[in-house]
Amino acid sequence: MSLFTKQKGSSLIEVLVAVFVVSIGLLGVARMEIFSTQSGYAAIQRTSAANIAHDFMEKMRANPSELAAYAGLALGDGSLAMPAADCRVNNCTTADIATWDTWVWEQQLIGSAEVAAGVNTGGLADPRGCITGPAAGGPGEYTIAIAWRGQQSQPNPATTNCGEGEGLYGTGEEYRRVLTMTFFVSDDGVI
Repeated sequence: MSLFTKQKGSSLIEVLVAVFVVSIGLLGVARMEIFSTQSGYAAIQRTSAANIAHDFMEKMRANPSELAAYAGLALGDGSLAMPAADCRVNNCTTADIATWDTWVWEQQLIGSAEVAAGVNTGGLADPRGCITGPAAGGPGEYTIAIAWRGQQSQPNPATTNCGEGEGLYGTGEEYRRVLTMTFFVSDDGVI
């Protein structure tokens, strides 16, 4: 009779090796889940920034006589008070519309439409929105830049200085993410 035929069950070493192999696999799955969640969050932030920028671009095109009111804006800290003229229910002048549009844009950036426990949760993380264009307004090329805080460190995008130097995105701006949209507005708001 052979010595091996009497063996029943697994040895302790075999069990430890199996537990080790399964543990390594489970750690890999957990890491993939974390990476997937972070990537999904980054995609949502970028998509939100693109939608907000596109919406404001269309507002600027719809109000070409007030382009000077939009140029040079830097928003996102929530400091703008709601305008006296509520253009949703009142007939507003073009200047009132520009003021209203600017306030609405900041509300979109900070996510004031979604609040949980008194904190805005629907907007971008530490957002800043900037518009550059002809100083006197009027027809020309305009750029909307939206900056926000990402979750992973990466080189600072040098496409614009929107939000830089405010201490929101790390010491070397390594958490700063930026979306820029450049477009042209003519005298009548048409491309």
